[in-house]
Amino acid sequence: MLTGLVVVALNSFLALKIKKSLFYYPKFSNAASFTDCGGAPYNDRLRDLKGRGQMVLEAPLVAADVVQWLYSDASHLNGTQEIVAEMGRRLLAGNVPVDRVTTGIWVVHPNVRAEAAIWQSDGTSELRLYRSDDSDGADYESSPIKRVHATRKSVRVKIAIQEDVDDEFPIVSDLRAEEYTDYIAIPMPFSDGSVKVATFATKAPGGFSGSHLSVFESLIRPLALVCELKTLRRTAETVLDTYVGRRAGHKVLDGATRRGEGEWIKAVVSFADIRGFTRLSNTLPADKIIVFLNKYFSAMTAAVEAHGGEVLKFIGDEVMAIFPYETEEEARDAAMRGLLASRDTLRRIEAINTSNCCEMTPDMSVGIALHAGDVFYGNVGSETRLDFTVVGPVVNLASRIAELAKDLERQLLVSDALADIMGCRSGLFGRYQVKGFDEPVSVYSPDLSGESKIGYCPDMTALRAREAN
Repeated sequence: MLTGLVVVALNSFLALKIKKSLFYYPKFSNAASFTDCGGAPYNDRLRDLKGRGQMVLEAPLVAADVVQWLYSDASHLNGTQEIVAEMGRRLLAGNVPVDRVTTGIWVVHPNVRAEAAIWQSDGTSELRLYRSDDSDGADYESSPIKRVHATRKSVRVKIAIQEDVDDEFPIVSDLRAEEYTDYIAIPMPFSDGSVKVATFATKAPGGFSGSHLSVFESLIRPLALVCELKTLRRTAETVLDTYVGRRAGHKVLDGATRRGEGEWIKAVVSFADIRGFTRLSNTLPADKIIVFLNKYFSAMTAAVEAHGGEVLKFIGDEVMAIFPYETEEEARDAAMRGLLASRDTLRRIEAINTSNCCEMTPDMSVGIALHAGDVFYGNVGSETRLDFTVVGPVVNLASRIAELAKDLERQLLVSDALADIMGCRSGLFGRYQVKGFDEPVSVYSPDLSGESKIGYCPDMTALRAREAN
């Protein structure tokens, strides 16, 4: 819903801008000249025109065609990589000799600081991600991109006529080795006042003409608008995926934002917490606590996601995750995945403890609980502050069993409901009273050792043997 409003608002704004862009060149003021810019006759006519001098006449037509496409159909493509690739093909079809087009955009992401969409005339394209911890920072500092960001002005390098000099941009020597002759980086302004960058490079003898540069200048603002639209959508997805989870994030982005709005679903619910965390948090310095928690959360999240689950929430030292299902067959699969994720979590934590040679943080030990049943999955909260989560008796009992696992010093306890789904009651640990529930609950402690195959049930095997006799 929110994205739809953004698109409508942007399209209304673009409608006001398009006439100016179409008539960027005064000599071509007849709208009929541009009616079929994207059609086959137009492209065929452009291909028949020869010579650099003819480009002076072609430039307004090419610019109008690409600008009109950017304002109309480009936003329907899936991300900047597809947009840059299609724009490159359209420019090439219009006799603009582009052999390489890129966009560089800073992004909001916990692990990625920037991305570059890259298209080349041989048909290859890629979306290159620059991670926050990459060593590419030095390359950026000595790049034309950095200069454009600093000066907000275009940077052009005539590669073919510039000698190899000590202070040239490193990318120039790379492009020269690939027989490029000309390169220009152009500021691409976003509505928030920030500047991103688009670059164009060619292998044509003599490089770009003035008409080619005019085409680039005319399309840069509509390109910035459509790139910003895609970046805003991706930022919203990233923020929601990061803070509420992928499944919940998609629901919120699709408009599930009303308090109380949600659905009852079936899920295996996993709760995990660290043993002795209160004492640790009272004795360890804050920086070590953060490192400690990040290691633990990373181990748990990686294990859950590797087995098709979703982490919904970090609550202090607790992690809540779900493995949704619908049918009986899916229920057993979800239970299996919950058990596998639990085993994977314990193995990852053991590896962390083993590799913690410098004793930056103490060893960690966790208790995990698995329960299954119906949960409410949706928005809960106040009028102005909502949380997309799961609630209900199943969630409450999963949390109580996690506390029980910690008290009984068991790494994993599962409920009666999960044992029913698995069709196995092997490993019954006992019946215990838990806070908030009138009746004692039965809990089981599955064997998660490396020699034990999850899903194998000794009790069922013995029963089948007795039936066979």
